[in-house]
This record gives sequence, structure tokens and C-alpha cells, in this order.
Amino acid sequence: MTLPARFDSVEAVEDFMTTPSDALIADLARTPGDIMVLGVGGKMGPTLARLAKRAAPGKRVMGVARFSEPGVREALVKAGVEPVAADLLDRAQLEKLPKAANVVFMAGRKFGATGDVPLTWAMNVQVPAMVAEVFKDSSIVAFSTGCVYPFVPVESGGASEDVPPVPPPGDYATTCAGRERMFEYFSNKYGTPGRLFRLNYAIDMRYGVLHDIGRKVRDGETIDLSMGHVNVIWQGDANAVALRCLAHATTPTTPINVTGPETIEVRWLAGEFGKLLGKSPKLTGIPAATGWLNDSRRMVKEFGPPSVPLATMIEWTADWLARGMVTLDKPTHYEVRDGRY
Repeated sequence: MTLPARFDSVEAVEDFMTTPSDALIADLARTPGDIMVLGVGGKMGPTLARLAKRAAPGKRVMGVARFSEPGVREALVKAGVEPVAADLLDRAQLEKLPKAANVVFMAGRKFGATGDVPLTWAMNVQVPAMVAEVFKDSSIVAFSTGCVYPFVPVESGGASEDVPPVPPPGDYATTCAGRERMFEYFSNKYGTPGRLFRLNYAIDMRYGVLHDIGRKVRDGETIDLSMGHVNVIWQGDANAVALRCLAHATTPTTPINVTGPETIEVRWLAGEFGKLLGKSPKLTGIPAATGWLNDSRRMVKEFGPPSVPLATMIEWTADWLARGMVTLDKPTHYEVRDGRY
């Protein structure tokens, strides 16, 4: 894949992000049945659904959401994805959905999780339980997070899939572990194939850890080094792995860490953005000896390394920020250590 030097528009970013690789095309070709994306209206859902349709134009690709954000439904229709309006908290609406052979579950609640704790538990635990029952005869790739792991030493290379999900305090991380347990329980009960997709952190020009750090460097804001190390992966690579997991589902479902291979120092990242943006980063705090870090060796073994390297993502992000291009204004809050979002 030839990597562009820069992106001149959101449309250019999304076109690149939804261009399928030969490996993805081949995996979906050997995956029978249609594809349904539950929770398609989030930051990653629209491009994942479009990528699926471009990789498998002969398949029916459906995107389910409430579609409260303007323009999402129309963009999906334009890309050949069928929008299906439904509230996933309503079991009756869930049961009326088409029974697609392949389901990518992307619904969840993170930001505001401490503001309405019961809703967070309902979205992150009850909804997965209902989906796992209603779609027991489908293959289910369920989006999760590296936050299900405990903090691990920064020099460890990250938590592997063999580390038990025992997250630090906080309703978000705890309910994410609960989400996984629901999919595991029903996968064991019904023999439902799947994968638990532990993502840590997706990068787009408009949001993400690199965007957060680069924007603070550009704007002269102070960067907290307490969470001193992170993992990142290009969103297009993460979406491709999620869809390829449909062809690599296991029975019962099993976890896979999805992130880049590097443990990245936040101080170093700030310095790199400083060089590219011509600014001196403002830093505070002492990096902790532990962090939410994932070991991606299983992913690399199954699917190969990410197609977009870290250096390229940094250069793209700095260029995007320097030109004042559009942002989603949705900080990742990667620096949070107490689990309160």
C-alpha cells in the first residue's frame, strides 16, 4: 500500500482509510453471509462499515444505530451500507433485526460513564448479554478495550491476552470486563464463534492520542506525563483487523489485542510534535512506572504488522494540526488513571 504524504480533506482521509487490502478482501471472500455492524454511529463505525462494503461489494452490509448524529445515515447510504435504526437497549427492537451471519459489535459507553453509572452498566453489560443471545447463531467480533487489563510495568511490553481481565477501579473499565464476560458466557453456552477485540488506541486525523498530544503542543497547553506511555494504531488498520477477525473467529470466543507494536513514551511524542510544529512542549508530572499497555504480538502473528507506521501517523497528525484542519473535539482522556471518564 502506498502511503500518502498528507491528507487534503476529511474525504481523502476516509477514502484512504476505507480502501481494502488484498488480505481483507480474501478473508471476507471466504467468510459466508452478510455483515451487520451494531453501534455503527460512533467514531469508528462508519469507516468500518464502508471498508466492509468496499472489500465485499457482493455482501449485504448493514449498520445499526439510533442515528442521532446528522449526516451519518446519508453517508452510509451513499457508500452502499444499509442503515437500520434501532435502540440496542430495547430487546424487542434487537429481536426484529435481520439475523446476519456476521456481527461486529461496536456499541458501548465510555465518556460520561461516571455521570450516569446505571446507563453505563446497561450499555456495557446488559446490551452485550442481549446481543449475544439474540445473535447466538452468528459470528460475533465484539469491540473491547485494553482497559480490561490491570496496569502493567511500562518495560513489560504490555499485557498479553493471557493476563486475566482484572481492571483498575472505575465503572468504565469494570463494565468493559463485564461486556467480555457476557460474550464469553453465551459463546460457551451456544457455541457462538467470535473474538474479543481489545483495542488500544485508534488514530484518525480528527481525534486520538496523537491528535490530543499534538494539539496541546500546538496550542501551548500543558501535557500531563502521569500516564507516561501509550500504544496506538491507525484506525484503518484496526478496522481491517476487526473485519478479518470474522474469518478468524474461534469457538468459544477468544481475546485479541489490537494495537501498534511499540510502547510509546508520551514525553518523546511531545518532543516529536514540538520539532514538527516548531513549538516547545509544556510538560508536567512524573511518568508512572505502570500503564494500560497491550502486547500486540498475537495480532501481528495472525494478521501481520500494521500498514501505517508510527512515524507516518505522527507526521500526518502534525501536518493536519498545523493547517488547522477539522477536529471531532473528542479527547481520548488517555491520561486518566483513576477510571473516571
